[in-house]
Formats: sequence, C-alpha cells, structure tokens
Amino acid sequence: MSTITVKAYGAESTTADLKEMNIERREVTSKDVEIEILYCGVCHSDLHTARNDWGGSLYPVVPGHEIVGRITKTGSEVSKFKVGDLAAVGCMVDSCGHCDSCKHDLEQYCQNGFTGTYNGKDKHLGGHTFGGYSQKVVVDEHFVLSVPENLDLAAVAPLLCAGITTWSPLRHWNAGPGSKVAVVGLGGLGHMAIKLAKGLGAEVTLFSRTPGKTDDAKQLGADHVVISTDDLQMDAVKGKFDLIIDTVPYEHDINPYMQTLSLNGTLVLVGFVGEFQETEVSTRPMIFQRRSVAGSLIGGIAETQELLDFCGKHNIVSDIELIKMQDINNAYERMLKSDVKYRFVIDMQSL
Repeated sequence: MSTITVKAYGAESTTADLKEMNIERREVTSKDVEIEILYCGVCHSDLHTARNDWGGSLYPVVPGHEIVGRITKTGSEVSKFKVGDLAAVGCMVDSCGHCDSCKHDLEQYCQNGFTGTYNGKDKHLGGHTFGGYSQKVVVDEHFVLSVPENLDLAAVAPLLCAGITTWSPLRHWNAGPGSKVAVVGLGGLGHMAIKLAKGLGAEVTLFSRTPGKTDDAKQLGADHVVISTDDLQMDAVKGKFDLIIDTVPYEHDINPYMQTLSLNGTLVLVGFVGEFQETEVSTRPMIFQRRSVAGSLIGGIAETQELLDFCGKHNIVSDIELIKMQDINNAYERMLKSDVKYRFVIDMQSL
C-alpha cells in the first residue's frame, strides 16, 4: 500500500519527552478521507499512554484522539463528505462492523475490540495506529464526524473525548427536564458534564471537596454546589439525585455519594479505570433503595454525531487553553497538577 510521510509529535520510550518525528499515513482507499488536522485536544489518556502507565503502549507513541480538521482528499466511494468539509475524529478509527454492538451503533463496545485512534492495531499498514499530534490523518468515512460550522473549532476538539464520555451516560440514563444530576469532580470531564446536563434541561449540582470551585461551577451552569467534606451539606442532599456522573480519575470513596442517590438512582463511573483496593463499596444503599453503580466508556459514532449536533444547536464547547505543539511536554506536567481550565488544545499549525 502506498503511503505519505507526515510530521508528528511522539514519544520513543516510557521516559522520553515527546518530540518531532516523521510517520507514515496510508494513501486514501476507496472509503477513506484524508484530514488536515487543525486542532487536537490533549487528554489524560494521551499522557498515560505516552508514559505506559496502563501497560501495553507501543512505541513510538503518537497520541491524540480529539481531532478537528478539514478534509483534503476523499476516496472514490466516499459519500458522506467532500473536500473542504470540516471533520472530526474521536477515540476510534475502526471496529469489526458485524458484531451485535457494532450493528447497534455501539462501536465503543465492539465485541472484537475497536481500533483506537492511537496505539491500536493498524490493519492497513501493520504495526500500530498513530494519533492526532500530526499534520494529517486518514480514516474510514464511517468513523469521521461532521462539525457544525458555527462552533469555535479549537474548543470543539475536547468534545470528541471529554464531551462524549459524559454525554453518553447522560443520554443512556435519560437526563433531562425534571431530573436531578450531580457531577463529582470539576476537571476536563466534569466541566463538560455540567454544561451538557444543563443543556439537556436537568437540575445540576457539583460535588466538590473545597468551596474554591463554587463560582466556576456556577458559571459553567451548575445550579448548586455541595461540599462533599461537609457532613451537614451531604446530609441535606440524601436521596436527591437521579444520576451522578463521577469523573474522578483515581481511587476514591464512593460510599458517601451513594447515600445521595434517589430510589432507582445510578452513580456512573467515567473517570477511574481500575480496582477499588483500599475502599470497600457497601451494598446496603444499593439493596435498600435499588440504587446502582455503573460504568460508561465513550459513545458510538452515531451518538457522537448526536452530541456534536446538539452542541452546535446550543453553542456548547469546552473551555480550553490553546497551546503550541512544542509546549506539549510542559502541558503534560501542568495537567498532572490540574493546572488547566479545563482542557489543553494544540494548534496544529505550530507543527
């Protein structure tokens, strides 16, 4: 298969800083589109993969799965897009297409495993896939999304991961007018959960450990802020919430939040991936009030397009800090300190 060489930024090993390198992209096949990448969001997953925090990283790693750009070439059988269209790519670039999950537009739960935008198996070129910290990307049109023209393109990028990760559980558990939604954690995921839940018409509350985030939360659309370390405030919201979106990315005690769920309420974990080793989760509040603890990944392609269309209609985007590609290593260090409101986005013209 013929290829093109493009500039990218990636890591050669677990301990190496990201640096400029060349990678190969395939020439478009009949169903592919080629996208010039204009902006790429920076996700915690990028850092974890670059540093092999989760194991299994394949080097060189070129991260980036919050991609927004413009189509520069299309294959002969492409029907959804044309050259010049705005386009986006999220966390997936392929799946089997024939399992029950894929047939029901749930490619993120592909029973044969979806192909990640980076660090996935590249069935075209062999080896592994490279992400959006690069000049161009070539993707099957099924995994390419349309971007509303009215939105700030740089601020759209985090919708492809942080946005859809919170949108999917909000939609699955029917958040909307009359429902009470709480969000745990005000970071990249949490700030999108607040905006989207409010956009859907829910009454929205932020759980925060300290009062310092109250003003920010209310500017983002939260109706209330509850300090989770204040026993009186937690007692006042017992049995209140239909849905809690828990975005905290590390092990933490979810038992206090369980007490605030209503009958049939659900707490959905979207931030922490792993085992609760230090904290035992009590089944008592689940059994006696039919409450649930669940997990949720990203959304499928159709659901992600629904999100983008919704954001276009309601003018919802992420709060971002735009950086140059050359500043990515510093951005990673700042991200570890939560020193960003609320998502870094790379201006790929700097590459």
